Amino acid sequence: MVRNGTTQRALVMSKNGMVATGHPLATAAGIDALRRGGNAMDAAIAAALATGVVMPAMNGLGGDAFILYYEAKSGKVTAINGSGIAPRKASAEYFLERNHEKMPFYGPLSVAVPGAVDAYFTAIDHFCRLDRADLFRHAIAYADEGFPLTHSGSRIIAGSAEHLAEFDTSASIFLRGGQAPAPGTIFRQTDLARSLRTVEAGGPDVFYRGEIAKAIGAYMKKVGGLLTADDFADHQSVVYDPISAEYRGHTVYETTLPSQGLIVLEELNILANADMAALGLNSADAIHTMVETKKLAFADRLAYAGDPAFVDVPLDTLLSKEFAARRFAEIDMARAKDQVGAGLIPEHVGDTTYLCTMDGEGNAVSLITSLSAGFGSQVVAGDTGIMLNNRAGRGFTLEEGHPNVIEGGKKTMHTLNCYLITLGGEIRWVGGTPGGDGQPQWNMQVITNLIDYGLNEQEAVEAPRWMSFPGSDAISLPNDFEVRIEGRVGQEVLSELEARGHKLSVLGDWASGGDALVIGRDAQTGVLSGGGDARNECTVTGI
Repeated sequence: MVRNGTTQRALVMSKNGMVATGHPLATAAGIDALRRGGNAMDAAIAAALATGVVMPAMNGLGGDAFILYYEAKSGKVTAINGSGIAPRKASAEYFLERNHEKMPFYGPLSVAVPGAVDAYFTAIDHFCRLDRADLFRHAIAYADEGFPLTHSGSRIIAGSAEHLAEFDTSASIFLRGGQAPAPGTIFRQTDLARSLRTVEAGGPDVFYRGEIAKAIGAYMKKVGGLLTADDFADHQSVVYDPISAEYRGHTVYETTLPSQGLIVLEELNILANADMAALGLNSADAIHTMVETKKLAFADRLAYAGDPAFVDVPLDTLLSKEFAARRFAEIDMARAKDQVGAGLIPEHVGDTTYLCTMDGEGNAVSLITSLSAGFGSQVVAGDTGIMLNNRAGRGFTLEEGHPNVIEGGKKTMHTLNCYLITLGGEIRWVGGTPGGDGQPQWNMQVITNLIDYGLNEQEAVEAPRWMSFPGSDAISLPNDFEVRIEGRVGQEVLSELEARGHKLSVLGDWASGGDALVIGRDAQTGVLSGGGDARNECTVTGI
């Protein structure tokens, strides 16, 4: 990374508001909400609803969502957990008796109750200013009238074509004529438009206790799924005070369990014991320290983290400075670890979308939403047009005694997490990225880029990136780790990492994955600065 030099994209700056999303049309929807007099939450919900249409592989009404909100007037940070339960009929015994060796990753048996819709309406009721019609208008128009499919969107559909083709309801939307639509195709989803109008008019009741819940339940029964309309009926988002940690004078807020936000905070607590600035940006010492930190934090997640309604999670211990200091002492600066703890949940990099917003008053939102894997379960629920998640199939295990063994009514441990950072009680940054188990690793890197190395928001998200594999896979086996790293860190750094025992997979200069987004605010001037990842279609716009 060249400091004060060129970046792939310019830093975006504005005064009256900013929206950063993974798709230009979603960003436009958020900006329109700000121009109509909405605040940061109005912009975030409008953008999130739009992403569910223009990024159909990533999220939608059938997914989950986690939200952090900073209210400028009070300085209070509020979190919303929008994740749903596994079907109440589900159990490890059910799958084992049917000769499943592991949870079905795709298909009707992989679906959990979607939590995003209630999360959005919880946010609307608590924090939004605009009418529902203003928030849904762009999503409905994109679905009903269609939008030009981007090259990335076409490529993602083509990459999932084999699984989408297994379900008539999915193939009829995404593989018309048996082929993925070409870039530039005006892509319409009229059934989804009808469902969006129904949800706008009827709110969460129609989705969880009305006609949509009944339609999804009936379709699941028809195709052999376990999810029923009754599973939807008592769903409710959780509104709470988020977890946090102090890092170099900043307060970093994260989403709590069943999100893996605690991992980012544990990583930062461990890194606080090192002088990262002195180690140097993207030096072998800095990367080695962060990779080893990731291994320790992920091992703790695998051993302890789960749905707190079912599992006694030692959260206070995991987030304590004393615990972090002991973990830091285990890092050998001369040698990479081969063994760190154990875990049994399969590793997959998921398909998610992240967005953040700020308004001219200083209110800010950090929001992440997902179907879990790309196109989730691959199953569109009948004629609702709603693609259902595969959160149950992806997140649970059949391993007896594991904190994430599947049980009816249980919420799976989530890879989803997003962060919000304050300094002296005032908003400083909101940020995040999609990418499954890459999220807590890439978020850690971006946060250290901002705080330890003083990069601006665009530089922070464009800096060379790495990811340590496996993440939530079994990591107790010796010699099982691999660092997937962008080659532009330089040969000297790569050679030094290999000398310390890291197995490297050297990627293209911009091939690490993730779509990181960050918006920052200068407390003195009120100027907003935004950075959008050059690795994909991320779009940052200010007013």
